[in-house]
Amino acid sequence: MSIDESTAARVAKLARIKVEPAALPALAGEFNTILGFIEQLNEVDIDGVEPMTSVTPQVLKRRADVVADGDQQARVLSNAPDAREGFFAVPKVVE
Repeated sequence: MSIDESTAARVAKLARIKVEPAALPALAGEFNTILGFIEQLNEVDIDGVEPMTSVTPQVLKRRADVVADGDQQARVLSNAPDAREGFFAVPKVVE
């Protein structure tokens, strides 16, 4: 896939980036370089490769899901600038 100047201008417009017309050939070239690299990545054989989230294997510690030290509504709301009927009161933002 090749990106021409008109496509580069359209991408810049969609991204709301101001690009001078003189810079469009360079931008199109950069896009083509990026797409070329992605095409190289698509050629890599990844059959049998497990997905990973980290370079080193890690197991997350788990804790029991229990309620502890709850029922502090009055204490929490004491920090609120405006609290009404047991809730934080905020200005209306949608009409």
